[in-house]
Order: sequence, then structure tokens, then C-alpha cells
Amino acid sequence: MPFPNIDPIAFAIGPFAVRWYALGYLFGVGLGAAYGYLLLANSRLWHKGEPPFAAKDIWDFAFWTMLAIVLGGRVGYVLFYNLPYYLANPGQIINTLDGGMSYHGGMLGLMLAVVLFTRFKGNGNWLSGLDLIASVSTIGIFLVRIANFINAELYGAPTTLPWGVVFPTDPEQLPRHPSQLYEAALEGLLLFLLIRVATHVFYALRRPGMVAGIFGVGYGLSRIAVEFVRLPDSQIGYLFGGWLTMGMVLSIPLVLAGLGLIAYAATRKESALRAPA
Repeated sequence: MPFPNIDPIAFAIGPFAVRWYALGYLFGVGLGAAYGYLLLANSRLWHKGEPPFAAKDIWDFAFWTMLAIVLGGRVGYVLFYNLPYYLANPGQIINTLDGGMSYHGGMLGLMLAVVLFTRFKGNGNWLSGLDLIASVSTIGIFLVRIANFINAELYGAPTTLPWGVVFPTDPEQLPRHPSQLYEAALEGLLLFLLIRVATHVFYALRRPGMVAGIFGVGYGLSRIAVEFVRLPDSQIGYLFGGWLTMGMVLSIPLVLAGLGLIAYAATRKESALRAPA
């Protein structure tokens, strides 16, 4: 099917252009912070009724989040996806106009930020802090993947399926898997719903580390599955056998860490907070 002709620039004021990609990050953080406020304000969800920090502090953390995502995402891209180029052209490291953001790098930056922020604001449990960002980050993932689709980037391999899309940026002009939408559905919407059930039906936030573990396993498996039909970055290509990609390699530790967190949280001896009647 033809690609919906959506301008990557959402709006422009004179020479200043705002892209959907930037808005995806901005609204992802804003909506994530609003949802995080509701979670933090509901003390009955948390272990011993103690969230990692006060609900009012979520707006301060939103600023930390933006810095962590941008810096972590860029550093991750430089290190994981195109290090030889940036070693030869160090001045281009700060040039983000060419894209070049790594999700895994951004997530590492975000994890570091929430651990430091939790400690900075008091004696909150840093594992609960990881649970918080796991609960809200799927919102941003969904919006940014939609923006990737609008940008006609990160598309998939050729397909004969009826929903294959001919992207305007594809030099071969072949119907391809809309892998961005697959990721939006799996890593964003489906994972959000799964975690929502875990937090509000099974009270998983009462076991610090459990929700972060669910996120790690859910995101990692979803990303690995989509990587089978998503084209790898051209400067790297396939790492082995015409199927193994860098995205898969970076997602495997995430799955293993998630399984470790789930096992740790499930076997802790501390009693969970009882839900009020």
C-alpha cells in the first residue's frame, strides 16, 4: 500500500522547524510524567506504601529524563552503531540532525538518572525507581516509533503481505514491513497494557524490581522478534548468518537482566503491602 504522505515537519515558524520526531520525545516525557504522577500519588501500589520519591518531584525528574534520554541515546548510538566514523569525525558526535539515537543507550541513561534522582531526593528504593520508569516509558516508545514511521525510517525487509508499505525513502521502492508500527504495537501499546495489569491487578510494584523485570523481558523479546523483519543499520549490516543484528545483541542482556529482576523480586522474603478494602 502507498505510504501516507505526512510531512516529517509538524510545523514551522520562519526558519525554525519542529519535527514529529522531536514532538514524540517531548510528549512521551510529558505524558509519561503525568502518568508517573498518578502512580506515585497512589501509595497503596508501592512496597510498604513508599514510592521511590514524592509525586510532586516527578516534574523535576522529567527534566532529568530529557537530558538522560538525549545524552544516553546519542552516546549509545556512537558507541554501538557507528564508532569508527565518529572516531574519525569527532566533531560530528554532537550533530544529531542526521538522526543517530540508540534506544538501548537512552534506556541506560534513563536508568542511571532514576537511580541518582532517587538517591538525591531521599532514601527511596532505587529498584522502585526502575519500576516507575518501566511503567511509564512505553508511552514514549509508542510515540517515537510512530514518528519513525512518519519519517519513513527504520523500515523493514521486503514483503508480499497486503499491509506492506512503499516508503518514499526506499531507493528500491518495494513493499516493506512497517516495522516501526510493529514496534509501536509490541514495545509500546501491548507492553503498556501488560504492565498496567501487573501494577493495578497484581500489585507488582509492591515487589521492587518486578515491573522493571517485566519491562526488560517484554521489550527485549519484542525487539528481537521485530529485528527479524527490520533492516539493520546500513553501516553495520547483519552480524552473522544474514539474520543476527546489533538490535538483537543489545536486547539479549536486557532479557536476561529482566529475568534476573523478576526472580529476585519474586523470591524476596519481605511481605507485600495489603491492598485496602
